[in-house]
Amino acid sequence: MTKRGTDTRPDLERLIHVAGAGDDLIAEHIEWMGVERTARTLVREVLDRVDLRGCPPIDVLFRLHAGAQSADVTVRVAADGSTTTPSAPSSGAVAATVEQSLPEFVRSVLGPRGAATSATRVLHWPDLSAFETFGRPQPAFEPVRRLLDSIDHGYRVTLAELCVRAGSDKWGVHQYPQHYAKHFEMLRDRPLTMLEIGVGGFADPRRGGESLRMWKRYFPRASVYGIDIIDKSELSEPRMTVLRADQSAPADLARVLETTGPLDLVIDDGSHLSAHVIASFDVLFPALRPGGMYVIEDLQTSYWPHFGGRSGVYDNTATSMGFLKALIDGLNFAEIDGREPRRTDTAIKGMHFYHNIVFVEKGENRDEGAPAWLRGA
Repeated sequence: MTKRGTDTRPDLERLIHVAGAGDDLIAEHIEWMGVERTARTLVREVLDRVDLRGCPPIDVLFRLHAGAQSADVTVRVAADGSTTTPSAPSSGAVAATVEQSLPEFVRSVLGPRGAATSATRVLHWPDLSAFETFGRPQPAFEPVRRLLDSIDHGYRVTLAELCVRAGSDKWGVHQYPQHYAKHFEMLRDRPLTMLEIGVGGFADPRRGGESLRMWKRYFPRASVYGIDIIDKSELSEPRMTVLRADQSAPADLARVLETTGPLDLVIDDGSHLSAHVIASFDVLFPALRPGGMYVIEDLQTSYWPHFGGRSGVYDNTATSMGFLKALIDGLNFAEIDGREPRRTDTAIKGMHFYHNIVFVEKGENRDEGAPAWLRGA
């Protein structure tokens, strides 16, 4: 375990590390980090997740307790659904106060699936004390419900919904979420490290990041990295880091890996040029942990000459699809006599093809083949 004094990880990453642990370890970490700092870090994470568009402008106070200490964090909802955390509420009274134990809040916001509880939560509605408002729906009900749902039911929102909310083209133009959900749903509550090639926004350094934000919300305990040939580092935010790198340059990718460390998921949504797709795979697939997944999107470009593809030639290993088809033979390398071995033969556990997208599983592939007498060798 990392010593507290030498732990240089971001606050959120440290909290994720302890959120699935016991109460004592969580309390110890809150004491080390500080109640105020912990509370503000968690509330900011909640605001990154929640969609408050269409809600009325209000102030909501989160009062979070840890032993004899407490921290007050005000959430200000604007008319357009955007949020800030001012140092104090506006001159008017807050529309609602949410009181809760800070250790329970840590576990609910950043813990694994099923860890969220509200045993210590108390809601205060100041406007309900008046006769004329008691028993009537209040404007604050809907924004507070959404805030609490993002904590209590964080894993219920679907990837398709997040695609549309974030503005990613993975749903609509494409229908990728149904395939991603099939392979990624069981991973959602793990503290993963994922990398996506291609940030979007073309040459504008201030545009892009839609799918990175989508992944950040879909994997609430993950560290999400994105790379782009354009410097878009100013798009970085907590749990989402954008780096500049050319996906076709092995030296650039090696520098990226020095920052990310071993990876759990890689998604190539970059240039879609066959040569670039293959070059990235050669460097990044070995950096996947066992059980990791390497995804390549938009494989239709493998047939388009403008992207280095070949139309009418289907086994050319210089194209993305030709390269991938050769990997399929590697799955069965133990059954093939005289085949030149590849370094990926024993490292690919499975491959799953769908329309314009493939999922490549990292894992041991060392099962023995049939005896020579049966193969006729």
